[in-house]
Amino acid sequence: MKKVKNSELLLSYIREGRTMTQREKLWLIVSLSIPSILAQISATVMFFIDASMVGHLGANASASIGLVETTGWLLGGLASAANMGFSVQVAHFIGANDFEAARRVLRQALVCCLLWALFISLTSLAISPFLPYWMGGSAEIARDASLYFAIFGACGIFFQMEGLAGSMLKCSGNMKIPSVLNIGMCVMDVVFNFLFIYILGLGVMGAAIGTGMAMLVTASLMLYFLLVKSKMLSLVGRPGSFKPKADTIGNAFRIGAPMGLQHLLMGSAQMVSTLIVAPLGTIAIAAHSLGITVESLCYMPGFGIAEAATTLVGQGIGAGQRQLTRSFARMSVGLGIAVMSLMGVMMWVFAPQLMAIMSPVDEVIALGVQVLRIEAWAEPMFAAAIVINGIFVGAGDTIIPAIMSLASMWGVRLTLAASLAPKWGLRGVWTAMAIELTFRGMIFLVRLFRGSWADKLKLKTK
Repeated sequence: MKKVKNSELLLSYIREGRTMTQREKLWLIVSLSIPSILAQISATVMFFIDASMVGHLGANASASIGLVETTGWLLGGLASAANMGFSVQVAHFIGANDFEAARRVLRQALVCCLLWALFISLTSLAISPFLPYWMGGSAEIARDASLYFAIFGACGIFFQMEGLAGSMLKCSGNMKIPSVLNIGMCVMDVVFNFLFIYILGLGVMGAAIGTGMAMLVTASLMLYFLLVKSKMLSLVGRPGSFKPKADTIGNAFRIGAPMGLQHLLMGSAQMVSTLIVAPLGTIAIAAHSLGITVESLCYMPGFGIAEAATTLVGQGIGAGQRQLTRSFARMSVGLGIAVMSLMGVMMWVFAPQLMAIMSPVDEVIALGVQVLRIEAWAEPMFAAAIVINGIFVGAGDTIIPAIMSLASMWGVRLTLAASLAPKWGLRGVWTAMAIELTFRGMIFLVRLFRGSWADKLKLKTK
């Protein structure tokens, strides 16, 4: 073989039940991962620049966003769970060469996810005046925190539709378009944020408006490429019912509900973690928030590889190729651990420079460097947890992994954080985080190599 075959051809090998060499499998994983990794990194850079823009407004501005950030993650996780409940079904049907069934699921997903997004947005608006105080924030940052969360929540429909269209394209094997559009969203976000934060002088509120505008444009483009241009999933000239059906909704609930519950309880745990940090003061809140943004530079490549693993495992199971699916899973995990280990080393070395970009406040920089260097040691096992979770999602196996994650978060991280914070401050909270991520990665590895997750049957949908 003079050259490696392209990813589209190799994906067809899965559906056709053809044998693949180790080189072809590795190339397929890498070729699907790279666009997603670039998009994830660009998204992280976007948040990095956003946080830096806001950080230069002062510690109070950073703290106001950091205070409600974890709640935003919680709602975003619920939106993602709904999307994946349908996208995994599409991946299975594509793997089985049943494209009409895949489009049937897509039509129903558009309706159901739109309704879910409206519910999330209305909930966000309703709780926004009270959330900063529930999270233990002081009056000096509560107003900005409330406005930021209300605007961000109102844009939830854009986030939901962008995520749904992107996940559908990725599950069909098209990583390039979602990745390019997500990179474009990052660029737009920086431009819009500069306009609203500095030119129009809206401060923290401008950051939320700028991000919402970027999501609106990206969601529109993502839906265009899914519904009009996609070879497998385009609905143009292919009429069909958009009415939700019991079997599709049932499968989506079986896959998505455990993920949604996981995001809900994990998000709640993040909120509890914020409550533990809040009494430590504004400097600690700001260092915690900005440190999380910096750390995301390390784990975003892991999420990119996890997305590729979800696609490959989903199509492999749909095609009935159990041995190939297990091979994809193990190779993906190895790649994820290698990449994030390297990123962890870089984070440890360059922590002072990264934090200096985020904030001009010396106290925030010094504390942020300390906690980032604690977290760097957890990156290899964090990679294992991220990628393996993507594997389990592709298999439609979400209940037990959710239980494992929740037990780890609530039983290890929060217990340790509450114990260590009074004596060690923010360093104690991040030490607890590093220990928990290492533990979670180890238990996920044990379950991966036991192999029971791959014994799933194809979705029973008529």
